[in-house]
Amino acid sequence: MGFTSFLGRVLFASVFILSAWQEFNEFGIDGGPAAKALRPKYNVFTGHVSSHLGVQVPEVELKQIVAATIALKGIGGILFIFGSSFGAYLLLLHQLLATPILYDFYNYDTDKKEFGLLFVKFAQSLALLGSLLFFLGMKNSVPKRLHKKKVPKTKTG
Repeated sequence: MGFTSFLGRVLFASVFILSAWQEFNEFGIDGGPAAKALRPKYNVFTGHVSSHLGVQVPEVELKQIVAATIALKGIGGILFIFGSSFGAYLLLLHQLLATPILYDFYNYDTDKKEFGLLFVKFAQSLALLGSLLFFLGMKNSVPKRLHKKKVPKTKTG
């Protein structure tokens, strides 16, 4: 069971680690293609937040957001491989923040091609989120190994 669990964590975390590695290699001075692709989606998201909540979202350089996502995915993925709850929480934070911004199917009509593509990606992201919640739930429900008390040997003689 131990090796199977480890292999499952490696395969699961590889999605995040490989994505972080690719974004890191393409980062450049401006955040790379990830920042360029994120710009319009981030602007729409901040527009929704401002209009619905009446809160002005502070200006942030997308290069910093991309760097933060690289760190969350990379560090979280590596820690997750070794069964760390902290790593799972980092990946969970990434999924909670990135999913509604990146996969904004709700901004498209249902008959548009983009709606279907984004909805499938959104659902996959929710599946990853659910897997992380399942891992954390199982990790917290399994009792820690109880150390057997050593019974003192009786002295004879």
